[in-house]
This record gives sequence, structure tokens and C-alpha cells, in this order.
Amino acid sequence: MPKTLPVGSTRAERGRYGEDLACRYCRKELGYRVLARNWRSKRDELDLICTDQNVLVFVEVRARSEEALVSGVASVDARKKKVLQRACKRYLKQLQNPPKHFRFDIIDVTLVEGTPGTVRHYANVPLFHKHYTA
Repeated sequence: MPKTLPVGSTRAERGRYGEDLACRYCRKELGYRVLARNWRSKRDELDLICTDQNVLVFVEVRARSEEALVSGVASVDARKKKVLQRACKRYLKQLQNPPKHFRFDIIDVTLVEGTPGTVRHYANVPLFHKHYTA
């Protein structure tokens, strides 16, 4: 992974760079263990699936340009949350022993060409009904 976002990067390259940055942040800064990247089920995808000690953490990565009108965290609207909830439920359903505790985090990556970018972590974002169990 390059240390900075290359000038003239495509949208796919910016997205991959943002996910790489978020993954590294989860491991190094937050101490998470990354279980999966870009997990897919049918048409749904989860960017990162991690563990924070004994808690399973689903992480949505939102990489945005510094000039974006809407922040990454604000871009996770009700429709996107519904899609993410469906994907999380599918992941939990396929586990033989689903964890008792799980949560949803958002990592907002602000990208500026020629710089390493900045990462903001939003832990325990409401996604599931508080009494939902796997």
C-alpha cells in the first residue's frame, strides 16, 4: 500500500486505498483482529469483519474526498443501514456458534491526493434493534 494517495487515482483505487487505511487502523490503532475483508453474500457486502476482544464488529468503510458535500458517516442513510443489517444477519446466520455480543462501526476516511488521509472511527453506531440476538 502506498504511504499517500497517488495523484490522479481512479475511484476504485481511492476506495481500495481507503479500505486498506481503515484495515490498518483497525489492527494497529484499535487492536482489532480482522477476520474478513469484503465478505459477500448474494448482492450484499461487508467491508470489514473484526473482533474487539470477545465482540464481533462489522465495519463499514466510507472513503470520501475532502471536497465531498456529505461526510462518510452521514452517507450511511436509512436505506444503506437496511442493506448492511441484512448482510450482518446473513453473516451471523452462517456461523455455527454466533457471538453473544456484536456491534456496527463506521470508519470515515477523508482522502486528499498526495497525503496519507485521515481516519475517523465511529463505534457502536445503531443498526440493530437493542434486543436483537443472533
